[in-house]
Amino acid sequence: MPITKPFMAARRFSATIADGTGVGAAFNILATATTNDAGTAATAFPTAPAYYNLFINGQIQTADTSTVTTTAITIPDGDTLDPGTPIVIEFVVN
Repeated sequence: MPITKPFMAARRFSATIADGTGVGAAFNILATATTNDAGTAATAFPTAPAYYNLFINGQIQTADTSTVTTTAITIPDGDTLDPGTPIVIEFVVN
């Protein structure tokens, strides 16, 4: 019997720190403030991704750096970063 690999794909969303709101532990970037792979405004993040990666200024971040829901990504103390800092969130879905 052949082995069937599970379907895996990536969904990427981009923004800058300036797109975020809140301060300190409550700093977040709404999904609606990001653009998707097609370059259009996103409406929500994926519902049940296998995992996600956060890149801040092109550097992958550790798991303790953020939390994510379908509506926002929370980056504690993200408001201390320069407003022009690029953010990329990559969701791996299956």
